[in-house]
Amino acid sequence: MSQQLKFVVEQLNKEPFKKNFNLIMFDSLEPMQLLQNLNDVLAEIDPKQAIDIREEQPEQTAKRMFSMLGMLKYKPLGPQADASSFRRGLVTGSKPVIHPLLQWLLQRLPELRKRAYLARYLVKLEVPAEFLQDDVISDTFHQYEELVETFKTYHRECEQLKTSGFSTAEIRKDIGVMEEEKDQLIKRVERLRKRVDTVPNHQRMLDLARQLRVEKEREEALAHQKQEQKNQLFRAEQRLQVSLQKLKDLRQASVDADPESLMRRLEEEIKINTYIVMEKLPKELESTRRSLHFLQKVASEPSLGPAELQEMEDKIKEVSAQINQLTEKRMMRSDPMDDKLTLFRQQASIISRKKEARAEELQRAREELAAAERELTQRSSQARGGDGEEMVRGDELKRLVAKLRVKGSTHKKRRAELAELKAENGVLERTEEILHQRNQDVLQQLQSMEEQKGISGFSDTQEELERVSAAKSELDDVKGRTLDDMSEMVKKLNSMIAEKKTALAPIIKELRPLRQECQALTQEYEEKKAQYDSCAAGLESNRSKLEQVQMAEVQLQRALEETRAYVSSDPQERKKAKLREKQKAVRESHGANMKQVKMWRDLEQLLDCKKQCFQRAQIQASTGQVVEEGAEDWLVL
Repeated sequence: MSQQLKFVVEQLNKEPFKKNFNLIMFDSLEPMQLLQNLNDVLAEIDPKQAIDIREEQPEQTAKRMFSMLGMLKYKPLGPQADASSFRRGLVTGSKPVIHPLLQWLLQRLPELRKRAYLARYLVKLEVPAEFLQDDVISDTFHQYEELVETFKTYHRECEQLKTSGFSTAEIRKDIGVMEEEKDQLIKRVERLRKRVDTVPNHQRMLDLARQLRVEKEREEALAHQKQEQKNQLFRAEQRLQVSLQKLKDLRQASVDADPESLMRRLEEEIKINTYIVMEKLPKELESTRRSLHFLQKVASEPSLGPAELQEMEDKIKEVSAQINQLTEKRMMRSDPMDDKLTLFRQQASIISRKKEARAEELQRAREELAAAERELTQRSSQARGGDGEEMVRGDELKRLVAKLRVKGSTHKKRRAELAELKAENGVLERTEEILHQRNQDVLQQLQSMEEQKGISGFSDTQEELERVSAAKSELDDVKGRTLDDMSEMVKKLNSMIAEKKTALAPIIKELRPLRQECQALTQEYEEKKAQYDSCAAGLESNRSKLEQVQMAEVQLQRALEETRAYVSSDPQERKKAKLREKQKAVRESHGANMKQVKMWRDLEQLLDCKKQCFQRAQIQASTGQVVEEGAEDWLVL
């Protein structure tokens, strides 16, 4: 316990908690303070838990912490392993409950942070099955599941990228290459910008190109929105067709139907559904659970060798022989009363099998009917044109009529078979009731005879032994089949591995010299690439220097020409020099002049607006209309 407290105090005194506790101070904390420290640790794992528990109801605090710990998969150990004891201790702030919990949380902070982050996106919402019958909710739920799967894929890729590290030399090399490419791109952009500056109205062209790109993006968004609306319209039409078909079926069913026939039909459906829900489905669920439990048990066991498999097969044969001997002894000492019971049991099992078969046939018929309705709805929706009218040609109409006739005859046959099955089901249910009553009478007679003979409970014990032996034989059969399958699978895997080894041996021999050659070529490539990069860098620097020299020469030549023009005695040359100076002055003042022109134009528009407002006010005053307050300020600049 002291080691536990010491660890918890050390962790709480570190980053990010900084509690400044010692052992005595931490051990003397009140239950509310202890719960607050626990909540601070949970808040470090999940920021949503950062709450002052004094401002929260105790029931809400307990519910929030229980759900958080359940998500973190915390299992209490020791004397507090009981769920009720743990909940009571957590609500009351008990030290034996909170101290181990704090130790468990502080030991696994990084892992629990990751689990809490993933739980925010991977814990699926529980939607009731009746809500999923709605198409909109079902589509939204499927999109939600797809997004969850996409998040799993992206998170897995992100973790793989984090774990796959790169060497420092490769990163530095890549950074150097990218810097060189960046410099080259900057120079290219500067060249292109100089070329574009000479083009007239280049700014207007850039604005038009930007507007064109914006309009194209808007067009794509509108097209996507149009397609979504079409899909929504199609789904709405499908729901409408299904609803209309249901309404049509209900109207047809209500024709020539009296209350007594409806009640009989409903009673029959209730009986069938009750049998399916109360007897058939629980048996199937229980058998599936048993199979799953057995398969999980087999999968959790270690792999068996040939000797162990042979030993288990010998045990299975020995137990099977013992079961056969016991069965023969039982048959030899059977009495007439057991024969009657066996007859009743056989009849009951036959009736139950028939009921199960009829229930399965009814379920298949319902599934076929639902599939036919869905197909009819889909066909009718596909057969609709753009204006919503049916587009059926003559040949297609003939084929549809023929198909509908075949479907109608098949439906009539199925209805007749269903009526026969319902009648037979009634007879079988009545027979089952009679046999059950007879079985109860025989069991009572048997119990009275056992009490008279002094062997009360013998029949129950015998039935239990028979049931246990039947279950054991079934389990042994499943084990035998599983062991046979496993041994066969092991043999197949060994043969496949041997074949792959023999097939890959010559390829591996050929691959070894190729690997060596690849390594040599890679090394040579790296050396040549380094030489090329250094040479390219030198050439680029020389080229930039030459460009600077050339630009300096051009500027020098222009300066010489200007000097010659100024000192020249030719009036034409002097005029050209003055024109250049004037051109230079115009260029320098062009921006300010254009701004001034724009200001004057704005002022002109403002004065026109004031003039129009003044004229409108005079007209309103002459016609006797009321001038709004503030109209006298229209002429103020």
